[in-house]
Amino acid sequence: MSDASKGLSLYNTLTRAKEPFVPIDPQNVRMYVCGPTVYDFAHIGNARPAIVFDVLFRLLRQVYGETHVTYVRNVTDVDDKINARALRDFGDDIAAGKLSLNDAIRKVTEKTADQYHKDVAALGCLQPTYEPRATEFVAPRADGKADMLSLISQLIERGHAYVAGGEVLFDTASMPDYGELSKRNLDEQQAGARIAVDAHKKSPSDFVLWKLSSPEEPGWESPWGRGRPGWHIECSAMSAAYLGEVFDIHGGGLDLIFPHHENEIAQSRCAHGTRVMANVWMHNGFLQVEGQKMSKSLGNFYSIHELLETETFGGRAWPGEVLRLAMLMTHYREPIDFSVRKLEEAENTLRKWKRAADLAPAAAKDLPAEVVEALSDDLATYTAFQRLTQLAGEASEVGGDGAAASLKATLAFLGFDTGAAKVDEVAVAKAIADRLALIAAKNWAEADRVRDELLAQGVQLKDGKDPVTGQRVTTWEIKR
Repeated sequence: MSDASKGLSLYNTLTRAKEPFVPIDPQNVRMYVCGPTVYDFAHIGNARPAIVFDVLFRLLRQVYGETHVTYVRNVTDVDDKINARALRDFGDDIAAGKLSLNDAIRKVTEKTADQYHKDVAALGCLQPTYEPRATEFVAPRADGKADMLSLISQLIERGHAYVAGGEVLFDTASMPDYGELSKRNLDEQQAGARIAVDAHKKSPSDFVLWKLSSPEEPGWESPWGRGRPGWHIECSAMSAAYLGEVFDIHGGGLDLIFPHHENEIAQSRCAHGTRVMANVWMHNGFLQVEGQKMSKSLGNFYSIHELLETETFGGRAWPGEVLRLAMLMTHYREPIDFSVRKLEEAENTLRKWKRAADLAPAAAKDLPAEVVEALSDDLATYTAFQRLTQLAGEASEVGGDGAAASLKATLAFLGFDTGAAKVDEVAVAKAIADRLALIAAKNWAEADRVRDELLAQGVQLKDGKDPVTGQRVTTWEIKR
């Protein structure tokens, strides 16, 4: 454990304050983050928590040691949206008896989960320590790890859940401080309910733990009939299975505070009889696209795969590490406006850093103290990036080898490729051709702009004449 652990502080949504982080066990720091529901390819909003908590995972490993951090990120592979997608994609085969619904669901989730893994790997994210699938934790397990059916039974036995209308429901009135995370008062929720309450519910805020499945829906046998779990109970089971009844950090997007995380807390605390589920709750801010809420109806809904592989955003595909830096340039708790301009800024910044880092043959053994200190202050990435820019400037000066080596080490630590900076030779050739056309048209201002943009990318142009034809020719070289 490094000395930096003494200065590590994180913003806790539960207390609405930034607090010194004190792990339950410094030899096993435990973190759970809500992962994807794999009914479709992950969208760019799903990339933000993957990247943010990957940085926190890296920081915790730096502070406490690589073998002393356990990171769990689940995969939700049982969900009504997944059922609908399976029926949409394989309905004919299911109707013809060629494929069962369960098998169709598995086909959907395998494909989308595999794509998610490829996407987050391209974004520079490390593999979590464990990545449990919800379907593997419904029924009691041979290894004795926590499961959903057992948790629901515990809640019923302790008087926190009841069976009604073919469902098992959590009784929110049985938990006096329900709503503590979201700061929602239970009485106000009930008084302000605007929709009709299901007749079988005791309270509008009661939520489903188990629901019955029709013959056409996936299901598991249970004491309450063949059915499937509610969304919230899944994470309570999987986190307990790998991290215990109480653990250090629970993370996710701001949109999960209510009802998902609030209901996770209710289930876990009441089933286990604990004061908390996790000591620290962390949430990343919302994401907009070009100043608007991301929506399929607005035509600004992009999957990570689309951004990486197609020309649907800004007329080009984007490297994963550019998407990563663009996400981290805004503090994780702040809303982010995801735009072409931000991606271009991230790409130019990353290019400058890499050119400077390339001046060092090898990375420094230790990270700059200022970078670790900045990240230890509630993941202040912007402050850390200011230091990277300073190091890039120092690297080009006489005696700047140490700065370049520190920069190379920091980039690798933050999840960026530290191989030699690559130049897109096809793109350079096109830019040169465009510039020559502008010169022929005597559009000097635009020609200079193209030259300056290339120079900013580390590509220096040299104009001359063909000794045979006398025509203008342009060559280029990497400017170190």
